[in-house]
Amino acid sequence: MVVTNHPLASAAGAEVLLGGGNAVDAAVAALFVLTVVEPMMVGTLGGGISHIRLPDGRHVLIDNLSTAPAAARPDMYEPVADGVASARETRDQKNAVGAAAVAVPGALAGWAHMLAEYGTRPLGTVMRPAIRVAAEGFAATPYLHDCVGSVARELSEVAGLSKLLLPGGQPIAVGQAVVRTDYATTLRHIAEEGPDALYRGRLGDALIDHLEAGGGCMSRDDLSAYSLIERDVISVDYRGHTVVGPPPPASAGVHIAEMLNILAGYDVRALGFGTPDYIHLLAEVLKIAFADRAAATADPAFVDVPVARLTSMAYADERRAAIDMTRAQDWSAGVGGGGESRDTTHLTVADSDGCVVAATHTLNGLFGAYVEVPGTGMLANNYMYNFDPHPGRALSIAPGKRVFTSMAPMMVARDGRVLHALGLPGALRIFPSAFQAIVNLIDHGMTTQEAVEAPRIWTEGGSLELEPAFSDDTAVALARKGHTIERVKCIAGGMSAITLSPDGAMTGSACWRADGTPVGIAGGLARPGVRFTTN
Repeated sequence: MVVTNHPLASAAGAEVLLGGGNAVDAAVAALFVLTVVEPMMVGTLGGGISHIRLPDGRHVLIDNLSTAPAAARPDMYEPVADGVASARETRDQKNAVGAAAVAVPGALAGWAHMLAEYGTRPLGTVMRPAIRVAAEGFAATPYLHDCVGSVARELSEVAGLSKLLLPGGQPIAVGQAVVRTDYATTLRHIAEEGPDALYRGRLGDALIDHLEAGGGCMSRDDLSAYSLIERDVISVDYRGHTVVGPPPPASAGVHIAEMLNILAGYDVRALGFGTPDYIHLLAEVLKIAFADRAAATADPAFVDVPVARLTSMAYADERRAAIDMTRAQDWSAGVGGGGESRDTTHLTVADSDGCVVAATHTLNGLFGAYVEVPGTGMLANNYMYNFDPHPGRALSIAPGKRVFTSMAPMMVARDGRVLHALGLPGALRIFPSAFQAIVNLIDHGMTTQEAVEAPRIWTEGGSLELEPAFSDDTAVALARKGHTIERVKCIAGGMSAITLSPDGAMTGSACWRADGTPVGIAGGLARPGVRFTTN
């Protein structure tokens, strides 16, 4: 089963599985195709995290998030709103747009590593679908059209992207062919040379030359020195299930564990999905998690993250005791010791041997930093925006520091067997949405499709966002409890999920918030020794 946010990426994963590859091979193949068909979301110059559950039961977390260049410094940008802890805005948007916004990319290194260590097929083989799609073209979807339209002014200033996606000055039409010839050549070069093509070769030279000309501070040494990290996952027991997720600098593992521990003291099913009391409880729990996250979650190589305390039941008991079910509250951090873009992609893959992959990757902002390396088709990330431009804080910039993230490639197991794997894009709204889907599955007994499509809420302490499916009566009741209600079209992005049954059956689900496409493979090869004879 392959579930991604584009049909051609799901098809690529299925193609690799049908050719005998495993879930890791399929995931990497799909990720490369996503760099072609979702250029606004993901690219070889981006970063992310991949959560792999191996057939022997081990969980592996590959952190290939981007890092600050060695020449980066805490005061390299001029904040617009000095003294506002959540402010990421800087003078002339230098941390978001242009060469100075680009962090050292980790995506290609991570994908090559996971394939070499846990896959079964060579890089060149799994890249064939992406090369084919880039060279032959694909049809623009309404989603791509809308994304291009939303940033048409910015794209018009990037020669290659403007020519590709703004023909005649207008956003590419739905159904129009998109052919990425330069990028196909780049992908062929990577397939032949491996990640060294970027980190020590001519693609890296082209990137650095372009960034230096634009005022960036990344160097060739930054590229050659980049290293990914394999981290231990974080797990929490919740109502007979084990919920497993990524550790810092990702928020998901720690703060989903924290929130589930708090919910463990309530009869969530009895509250009922979508009721004012249920939504109020979720909102208060989310505010608690965000207060702790802002104070304590960052790159553990630079910040002492109190993981043990945040994920302990004793701490959850303390926080739960302060919740008032009759009124909304403002929450401060309960421990001592962030803004992101919503433009990300996620995929979930499972094979018949018990290997499961949940992977979330991004350029950070929509089309990253609006920087395209001439002649290569590669788009650069704007991951520097994830750092706090104010010096002296947990998320402040430091040379070599990894960006923090809300990415939540999560798995739910029982009795040592994975039942669910899921994830989604959506920046600050990622791990709260994944958390809600897990509660939907465990507490509310929803099917996988129901769990990913169910209406979501979000808050980090300001207004309480509600998707349209929640009733006006519910919104009024929440307002009476003191919440400031904001109606939004959707919260976070399309979720990709797989449920694995004890009998070996799989259910893949994607929701209406993206171009999500599950592709399942049934049947298989004939049993050994079976043959047909004719007379």
